[in-house]
Amino acid sequence: MNVELFPFQRKSLLDIRMKTAEAMGSFHRTHAPQVVSFTAPTGAGKTIIMSALIENFFFGDENYAEQQDAIIVWLSDSPQLNEQSKQKIDSKADKIRLSQCVTVSEESFDREVFENGHIYFLNTQKLSVSSKLTKNGDGRTYTIWQTLANTIREKSDRLYFIIDEAHRGMQGREAGKATTIMQKFIKGSDDDCIPPMPVVIGMSATTQRFNALVEGTSSTIHKAIVTSDEVRASGLLKDRIVITYPEEGAVNNDMAILQAAADDWKEKWEHWTQYCYEQHYAYVNPILIVQVLNGTGDKLTDTNLEDCIAKIEERSGFKLENGQVVHTFGGTTASLSINGLEVRYEEPSRIAEDRNIRIVFFKENLSTGWDCPRAETMMSFKHASDATYIAQLLGRMVRTPMQMHIQVDDVLNDVHLYLPYFNENTVKDVVEALQSTEGGDIPSDIFGESLSGKQFETLTVKPKKKKIDMQYPRQMTLDVFMNQGTETHSFGEASSALHEEIYATGQEQTSDGLLQPESQPTAIQPKQEAENDQHSSQNISPAAVAQALGRASEDQAATTSTQENSQEEPAEDQFDREAVMKFINDAGLLSYNVRALRINDYLKSLFRMAHLLSISNLHREAIREVQGEIVQMIHDYIGALRVKGKYDELVQQVKQFKLATQIFDAFGETVDNYSVHDMFTTTDTDLERQFQVADAKLGREGIGMAYGNKYMDMSDLSAFKVDVILFVADQDCMDRLYSYAENRFHSLNDDYRRYIATIDSEKIRREYDSIVSDGDVISKHNFRLPETIQVPHEEGGTAYKDHLFVNDKTGTATMKLNSWESGVIEEEEKRPDFVCWIRNPSRASWALCIPYEIDGEIKPTFPDFIIVRKDPVSEYVIDILEPHNPDFKDNLGKAKGFAEYARQNPGVGSIQLIRMSKDAAGKDRFRRLNMYKSAIRDKVSHAVNTDELDHIFNTDGDFM
Repeated sequence: MNVELFPFQRKSLLDIRMKTAEAMGSFHRTHAPQVVSFTAPTGAGKTIIMSALIENFFFGDENYAEQQDAIIVWLSDSPQLNEQSKQKIDSKADKIRLSQCVTVSEESFDREVFENGHIYFLNTQKLSVSSKLTKNGDGRTYTIWQTLANTIREKSDRLYFIIDEAHRGMQGREAGKATTIMQKFIKGSDDDCIPPMPVVIGMSATTQRFNALVEGTSSTIHKAIVTSDEVRASGLLKDRIVITYPEEGAVNNDMAILQAAADDWKEKWEHWTQYCYEQHYAYVNPILIVQVLNGTGDKLTDTNLEDCIAKIEERSGFKLENGQVVHTFGGTTASLSINGLEVRYEEPSRIAEDRNIRIVFFKENLSTGWDCPRAETMMSFKHASDATYIAQLLGRMVRTPMQMHIQVDDVLNDVHLYLPYFNENTVKDVVEALQSTEGGDIPSDIFGESLSGKQFETLTVKPKKKKIDMQYPRQMTLDVFMNQGTETHSFGEASSALHEEIYATGQEQTSDGLLQPESQPTAIQPKQEAENDQHSSQNISPAAVAQALGRASEDQAATTSTQENSQEEPAEDQFDREAVMKFINDAGLLSYNVRALRINDYLKSLFRMAHLLSISNLHREAIREVQGEIVQMIHDYIGALRVKGKYDELVQQVKQFKLATQIFDAFGETVDNYSVHDMFTTTDTDLERQFQVADAKLGREGIGMAYGNKYMDMSDLSAFKVDVILFVADQDCMDRLYSYAENRFHSLNDDYRRYIATIDSEKIRREYDSIVSDGDVISKHNFRLPETIQVPHEEGGTAYKDHLFVNDKTGTATMKLNSWESGVIEEEEKRPDFVCWIRNPSRASWALCIPYEIDGEIKPTFPDFIIVRKDPVSEYVIDILEPHNPDFKDNLGKAKGFAEYARQNPGVGSIQLIRMSKDAAGKDRFRRLNMYKSAIRDKVSHAVNTDELDHIFNTDGDFM
């Protein structure tokens, strides 16, 4: 694969491969048909996982031999799904040749059996009784049913039948037809003279849907399941789906909601511009998709497209131009002229790759065979009766554009849907339909909100927005392209003017239209940037770029300035929020990730860690050192074998390929009473195969060749391969290797974790977090705050000015705290050294997490508050506070967890478990048990029950 699978995808691949091998073996032992049921929530990348599985069938791995003659038949319910799947296999499975993927055509396909080594794409629409594929005549020798039956009879040991999605996009009668056709392959069909497929792999978003498909079959079912929690943890999907609807009784619902959608789309543009510029990523162009009504009579649509474009331009400030607005209307492929703008037809499958597209108008053809992560805002003119269709469409939009959770800016972790003809109750129908259609427990959280009652509020540490410094630009800012209501540059004119300015100074743009800086601001160059850089003929002078940008946006300066001056400025901050955030992020404070199981073995995690340290320049020789240490382990083992006199004997066993033979005469009679003879032969081919298997078990990191480069015997060029094979074949050696990998992995993590926290590249930090999380069940991470977060909007809350994150307009954060929480904050605010506080949310990806044990199980806990105080030595100090009811049974476990955390984080000011208690005067006050004090920590660590913990509170707890 030319893409790296996410951890849950790798785990799923291993599970499906094992169950498929079991199914194939079981079929040939019992001749009972087998079904592997693979279910995963929407957005989990089921097609990518299946592409990796097919590649594994053909080329094998350390556990399974290659099967170059395997035959895969891929069945779905639509040609669009087939084409999308075929494109993904072609583009992602780099070992599979283009010629191996074959779309079964009604016109030309006519074969006795399916060819070895090919992937055939079928869809249920080609298998109806009226299809040419299912009938003889017109020059057709074999029907598709005969081809299948012949292949089952002759090649059942290599035939894998994949059923894709179990008719997600179909409803009613069409879905029933698809089910009937698909069940023929699972149950067999006497009418069509085909037996059940030997091994069927069914991929679906819901277990219920596929179980309905296999209901009544005699097949043995093997289940492989990806949970929503696994997908959620990957960052592959948006955190939130927010569905907005109008207030009750509102008039002109549709255009008011469209304006709100345009506002959201504009906000996404601004945030993506800032993020991509600061993180040095290729630019993400978010798309606004607008679902219009069908037309009545001769009208193409009953929605006023002219009004739509006018409203979008008015609200966003964009002056749209040709190529930026497209339609996918099924009734015509002609271009439309709307407000003097050419709106061309575009195939849905091509939208994602066309970075120039900004707006997409469609009717009903984007729910199947379409995937566009850049579509982050959607407006639908459909009515409440179309809830199921809208839900299907929404399921296509939940993937993240960069295939990762955005740590720095929480605004970029949601997708918005605007529904003018829905209300609170009918939005619930969409949510129910989405959950039913997409897998019950969809990984993204789903919220409905009225236009006036916002569910989420954006808070930031930068309440006064700053202009982007464009001296070293990576992409254009929104300001450069916006028409602020005056006759200045249009979107295209500004771009063209800037392009001309750059060429006038002898500079050039990349193929993406992004400006290439004179030097790289970071040591790591993302892949997209590297590709763009190859097209740049020469470097750009930063001064020339700044000059060009200034000229391109000169006409807009007066309007922009007036607009900025008219904006309401929040009150001056009492402290430097960005300085506080920087202190926290540089402190190297530990946060933990608690998983149910490890994804990788320590050897793979060690290699990933070493590569990261090398490419980040933290330890450039890390990967070479690790490779060298493993090579030395192999060399030491071989030396020990020579000393013991065992080497030559073991070499002989490796080089001899053993064959069992029986001898018969010409009439089939046994010559020597059926005795079995052993015959040995030396084959270079088998030696190479064993070496490749050994290399795979060593992590596919070139360890075998590295060993050969250092210790090759020029008189016997294959000897080093035998050495590597012997090492891997010895389980004691592999156990020692895994033990070494575990220790080395943890030592590298401990040595460099603090330095990772100071690296500017979010990509490096995210990769580090992924490596550590995949390596350990309980993994240590650096606690880092983002610059922007989103919190639920809480009616009746208190506006706090001293919360670290605040609204950029009001300079406050509205929080609704319970009496204990608000009481603790009031006490903290009275301290003379108090600076600010942070509410630590339990579900946020950035939240501080501490592990604790209860009932023999490790669980995560998220302390309520992080307090920042002034410190005369280090400027600031951090406290961690947890007001907690003593009646909860997790008190002792959390106290012990906090005590251990305090031991591992000596830089923390205090870490307190807090409960309400009566003081000497009988007054209710907050009693605090500070785990930072070693004496208290020791007592808590040795406590065996909650009574002892209560006693420790009474003797060692303090009142403020």
